[in-house]
Amino acid sequence: MLGWAGVALLGGCRRQATPAATALAPGATVLALGDSLTFGTGAEPAAAYPAQLAKLTAWNVVNAGVPGDTAAQALARLPALLAEHRPQLVILCIGGNDFLRRLSTQDAQRAVRDAVVLARQSGAQVVLVGVPQLSLGAALGSGLSDHPLYQELARELNVPLHAAGWVRVLDDDRLRADQIHANAAGYRNFVDGLVQTLIAAGHLTRP
Repeated sequence: MLGWAGVALLGGCRRQATPAATALAPGATVLALGDSLTFGTGAEPAAAYPAQLAKLTAWNVVNAGVPGDTAAQALARLPALLAEHRPQLVILCIGGNDFLRRLSTQDAQRAVRDAVVLARQSGAQVVLVGVPQLSLGAALGSGLSDHPLYQELARELNVPLHAAGWVRVLDDDRLRADQIHANAAGYRNFVDGLVQTLIAAGHLTRP
């Protein structure tokens, strides 16, 4: 298992060969790593996106979302989660709290990059989820878009990107529980789009 020294070394890897995508069978373990959007804040636990994804795919989707986590905090949790669950796929959705707290974008990008590389080193496939650059008090419904760091990393690391999933949810007040979280319908909307990305990437046969 890689410790922090190993993660630091991995952070120096700027190019990753794209592993051949393989479809996951029913019962496969998937790790959903993230913050409150992964945890499911704003809805009942059964409505969180990992729970809804599990129902649609028959995968064992582990909800590793911790409200308030930054990208660095999610990265710090990742080695133990990989060792415990040995996932075949990691869905990485992190960075929103870095943007809300106006933390260093460079540090967030480095942590997301290291998480992708670390997950791949464990043998897992990875799908990256774009996150909007939100701020408390900012107006929604006015051209919200994913932070560009996700597109940059997807190109750099040759990893599938689920783009604008949260943008579509958070730009629609019918799908929001509050300014920065989905409601049950919003999480379902997100999952429906994520499933299409997983199919296109080759990780899922059409359910």
